Amino acid sequence: MTQERILLINQQPLFYRTAGQGQPVMLVHGFGEDGCVWEKQVDFLSEYFQVIVPDLPGSGHSALNNDISMDGMAAVLKILLEELHIPSCIMIGHSMGGYVTLAFAEKNPGMLQALGLFHSTAYADSEEKKTNRRRSITFIREHGAAKFLEQSVPNLFGETSKQEQPELVKDMIEEYEGFSPEALIAYYEAMIQRPDRIPVLQSFPRPVLFVMGASDTTIPVQQGLQQCYLPVISQVEILKSSGHMGMLEEPDETNSLLLNFCTLA
Repeated sequence: MTQERILLINQQPLFYRTAGQGQPVMLVHGFGEDGCVWEKQVDFLSEYFQVIVPDLPGSGHSALNNDISMDGMAAVLKILLEELHIPSCIMIGHSMGGYVTLAFAEKNPGMLQALGLFHSTAYADSEEKKTNRRRSITFIREHGAAKFLEQSVPNLFGETSKQEQPELVKDMIEEYEGFSPEALIAYYEAMIQRPDRIPVLQSFPRPVLFVMGASDTTIPVQQGLQQCYLPVISQVEILKSSGHMGMLEEPDETNSLLLNFCTLA
């Protein structure tokens, strides 16, 4: 059974969910989402592990705090793990959640038994990517979060998903249409400013999972493959029918590969 809780950090609420028992596994959501995006993974993995799913500051039921940087959000996750008396866990981060996971690994490598980059990358933004993010910030300021998500969310899904599961796109737009524009802008600014964390992959001594979507235009497979040889121990998985949202597009495949990785780690 999933339990929903709130932890006050500097008088600001951090919302999180826990389910199951055993080896702790933290699932970190990405940009424009909250912990609900992992719902099918929580239901499945909690049969085998203790699953912890936070809403990052500014997302879901968690307050937007004063440090929306990758390091700042990683620090919040450290406080949460300490509050739960968890000395180490497996941490899997989706997209921006992967950037947060890498920031966590840089500062607290001993607290991670393994890490996963789920449609994510250790590379810093290219200049083209930064320019596109700044355009999105301008759009959000002019038109609001709902209109932005209406236009951007379809691009996160592969063509197969859009044709065979069109409700996925519709449901995600409706789920997050009330997202805080201030939070989206803060996340974009933080992603623009984040450093290259390739050295984190190179120095991390434990298993690293790379999950890519064959049709992902946000983090293309080629970019993922360029980094997967860097860690000492890598597991590489490509979701053949997914874009950037494999946990929704191919939930059974995602559950299976996460179970395999977390069990072996």
